[in-house]
Amino acid sequence: MNTEISFNDHLRQDEVVQLYRDNGWSAAQKPVQLMAALEGSHSLVTARIGGKLIGLGNAISDGHLVVYYPHMLVSPDYQGQGIGKQLMQAMQQRYQGFHQQMLTADGDAIGFYESLGFSRAGKTEPMWIYDGDDH
Repeated sequence: MNTEISFNDHLRQDEVVQLYRDNGWSAAQKPVQLMAALEGSHSLVTARIGGKLIGLGNAISDGHLVVYYPHMLVSPDYQGQGIGKQLMQAMQQRYQGFHQQMLTADGDAIGFYESLGFSRAGKTEPMWIYDGDDH
């Protein structure tokens, strides 16, 4: 099947919430805020097969030096097929040359992001105030 990767695709709330639920992400419990966050992103990249949303990622950026990738999800049915890699490569190409590309990874995602060139940022320690239950 052919995967269509595109930027700033129109998203429906039901398909987004389903993707987040399928991945066990607590943001699915706040659909209005989730949609506003994605729509307010500096960039939004999606993956579709036959029109079905199977993955997405977003970026928050100052547009010049720094970009942060807060969300990257692929439907569990399609994981391990290179779709996440295609999404991240599209983002990295868009923000190529930026001084800093950042993200937070945990669990199995750490190795995935390391394979794309990310590494631990010096002696930094991730910190947050978090209103979720999925990590």
